[in-house]
Amino acid sequence: MDAGNETLRFPTHLDHEAIVARLIKVRDEARSTGVVFLADQFTDPGSMSPGQIGAAVVASLGWVQEKDEYRSLAAQLEIVAMNLKNLGKPKPA
Repeated sequence: MDAGNETLRFPTHLDHEAIVARLIKVRDEARSTGVVFLADQFTDPGSMSPGQIGAAVVASLGWVQEKDEYRSLAAQLEIVAMNLKNLGKPKPA
């Protein structure tokens, strides 16, 4: 997954749909690299409640944070974690 110039400061305003889309990319990268535990956490993020997403993100971060080989996955999960507060907010009109 190419994070390009993203940092933990960007993007900080992901809405629910953007969070789900990012988790789908995490899931797909995890599957392609054989990280079954992580892929299984996000089998269908679109059907997960905000609480389920938050719990899965936190559990996944705890699992990948100290593993250098999964740094790109950890970075994506960190960005999602910073945006978890936006999960329950409606989309601005």
